[in-house]
Amino acid sequence: MTDTDLDAGAAPARPPAADIRIAGCAAWLPPRAAVADAVAAGLCDQALAETTGMLSVAVAQDEPAPEMAARAARSALGRSGSADVSLILHASFFYQGHDLWAPASYVQRAAVGNQCPAVEVGQVSNGGMAALGLAVDHLRAGPPAGETGRRVLVTTGDAFRAPGFDRWRSDSGTFYGDGGTALVLSSTEGFARVRGLATVSAPELEGMHRGDDPFGSGPFSHRPVVDLDACKKDFLAGRRVTRVIATSAAAQDASVERALAEAGVALADIDRFVLPHMGRKRLRAGFLTRFGIPEERTTWEWSRRVGHLGAGDQIAGFDRLVTSGGVGAGDLLLWMSVGAGFTYSCAVVEVLERPAWVGEAEPGDAV
Repeated sequence: MTDTDLDAGAAPARPPAADIRIAGCAAWLPPRAAVADAVAAGLCDQALAETTGMLSVAVAQDEPAPEMAARAARSALGRSGSADVSLILHASFFYQGHDLWAPASYVQRAAVGNQCPAVEVGQVSNGGMAALGLAVDHLRAGPPAGETGRRVLVTTGDAFRAPGFDRWRSDSGTFYGDGGTALVLSSTEGFARVRGLATVSAPELEGMHRGDDPFGSGPFSHRPVVDLDACKKDFLAGRRVTRVIATSAAAQDASVERALAEAGVALADIDRFVLPHMGRKRLRAGFLTRFGIPEERTTWEWSRRVGHLGAGDQIAGFDRLVTSGGVGAGDLLLWMSVGAGFTYSCAVVEVLERPAWVGEAEPGDAV
């Protein structure tokens, strides 16, 4: 790549870390619901729909969020060639179907069946990337004595159902889709490798999704439907917007710079960008315009038909590029993510070869 508008310059590279590979990936997505049909039914505003540029979102029927994650996991493990993992990390954004329950253990029972640790990861929209970071740390620690390597299964799963969540209105500017994703990481083998990874927090912004509401005694104590816009309005009422924007931008920039430095590359070296499945206005403001990223080098044309998958956008976007043959050996990808809290993550992933399953239809994926 020679585009000067992408050349932010590379920070001094750190010594190379242990080689962490991606051995398998998959997504399980239900059929799509057209945005135009939602507008016609009065579920969302026409002007907002036009601003987002979204065409459809994936909508589950009866599939529970952890089950969609388990279905993706079975596919990813099959593609990786083995179900032998030493850690399972399940990330989610919204309600998983039961109270005081461990969805990571469901994924373990339904997709793996072993007795390794199975842990749930929060961080809402940044949950998948946060889980990736934990997986990389686990693998870099090395295998126990007598073992030749380790593997980690990362899954995400969400279903944004009423009455608690309105996929069209709970977070204006982003339409939410349902589905599960999975990623298998290995310390020894895989078709891609994680060359750089960084997460940076800006906890002074945690009130953005809390607003002025007092702490409740249970879920939905303050309103029956999630309303992130109301929380954001309360948060910004007593603060300088320019300061909030600057704080967010500094953390995001730091995550990008650190990941690129660890990988020993510059932004201009990146071939494809895997970004959150936001509406076009938010995507341009938060990523495309800020970093000079051409829309055609992202997964936008696909993601605008899927919707925001909670914690799973980056894994799903990567899987789409790999499975569709959109990337090949030598390509560098930049995964970028942001989640309430706020946390910002960035990963540099290099494709080493095209896996044998390129071109396969995704399980459950129907337009």
